[in-house]
Amino acid sequence: MFKKLPGDEARNLVSTTPDTAVVFRPAVVRTPALVTLVIWLSRLLAGLVRLVVRHPVAVAVPVAFGVIWTLYGWRLALVMAGFLPLAGLSWALLDRASFLRLVGWPLLACWRLVAVYRRHWQPVMVVSGLGRHIRGRDYLPRLVRVECDGWADRVSVKMLNGQAVKDWADRIEHLAHGFGAPSCRVAVARAGRLVLTFPRRDPLAEPLPAVPVPEIASVGPVEIGRCEDGTPLRLKVHGTHVLIAGATGAGKGSYLWSTIRGLLPAMRAGLVQVWALDPKRMELSFGRALFGSRYAADPKECADLLDEAVCVMQERADRFAGLQRSHTPTPADPFVLVLVDEVAFLTAYQPDKHLRQRITAALATLTTQGRAVGVGVMAALQDPRKEVMNIRNLFPDKIALRLDESEQVDMVLGDGARDRGALADHISPVPELGAGVGYVRLETSPDPVRVRAAYVSDADISAMVAEFAGVGR
Repeated sequence: MFKKLPGDEARNLVSTTPDTAVVFRPAVVRTPALVTLVIWLSRLLAGLVRLVVRHPVAVAVPVAFGVIWTLYGWRLALVMAGFLPLAGLSWALLDRASFLRLVGWPLLACWRLVAVYRRHWQPVMVVSGLGRHIRGRDYLPRLVRVECDGWADRVSVKMLNGQAVKDWADRIEHLAHGFGAPSCRVAVARAGRLVLTFPRRDPLAEPLPAVPVPEIASVGPVEIGRCEDGTPLRLKVHGTHVLIAGATGAGKGSYLWSTIRGLLPAMRAGLVQVWALDPKRMELSFGRALFGSRYAADPKECADLLDEAVCVMQERADRFAGLQRSHTPTPADPFVLVLVDEVAFLTAYQPDKHLRQRITAALATLTTQGRAVGVGVMAALQDPRKEVMNIRNLFPDKIALRLDESEQVDMVLGDGARDRGALADHISPVPELGAGVGYVRLETSPDPVRVRAAYVSDADISAMVAEFAGVGR
């Protein structure tokens, strides 16, 4: 790839005398002026074509203005120049969403491309080690495109041949600081292409009020909050198992209660049963009337309730065998969601070894065989270490809230999740800023998504109990 020129022979010269000056004159190849002009014109033409293809609107506006000026005079051109801003302002006031999608965000992307990314691309790539400076020539990844929306820039990049995704994932902090963004996330678009996401602001900085109770009975996905891109966070609970990990005060209760809140109409219709295990006696006990007899706090009662769930699962499996492979909720066979708050107390910190083994075996049975017959598990814990929760890999969907150590992020979300931007150890410990903020990694997608669950207050839970008490009977 690199052709060796005569000028490179200077590095092979060796002198034993320190004050000997080595004079070396590299070979010079004279290029005819015509060849230089042809190369320059071809590059200019290619650049103009590329400019028209990438920015058709930005090119069409000045061209149209020049054509009107030439054909109809400067007066009409000035009238049109004044009419366009007024038309754009009217459009923005009448339909802001379409104006931003078609005009606003493309203009911002063009500005960010020139003023931020292309301006700093070479130094950031070279200093971070993603580019190479060899024999006076820079070999840099190619900046393909910049797209903007309401909260972030998405930069498409073509990697150098021989680079790996891990090379970029290991340098997300270099990229974030180099381009003036609070963070950076790396996602694979296709072979050799990456999409770098640079947030411009944090749309999840403020707590979210509780999501209204749905009017239609449904087993999910349940709306429990908001994703970073502004779309609703809908959590699938039927046909999967969910593990929630976070330090004390990280907001695990928001996910539990938002899920219960979204399932209340289905519970009233008899399509869902929520079985609650509350060894701390502080979180789920506040709405105990919603669960009826399917609430347990004592470790022995928790073990008995889990064994009962296993019996329900096995009885359904015997009936469904050979007839159906998936579960459809009905009043006769409702979806059973087993909620376990602070599961580590039952699987690791329980002093009774026999109870600990019973609970671990029941949870392992439910998470390996339950989702096909309509039995799901949602478990919350503080310590995600393997010796504390040795069945964490049996949960297809995982949520990482604020964690104390960077290594715990990969323990919860899987290897490489933190390198792809799941900075759960950087979430603020201030409740107003960080409670309920986390990263979701679903079974169907390896890329973590930053989300925030809605805060369900004590008043909201009291209103839920007053309206739906007894639905769990």
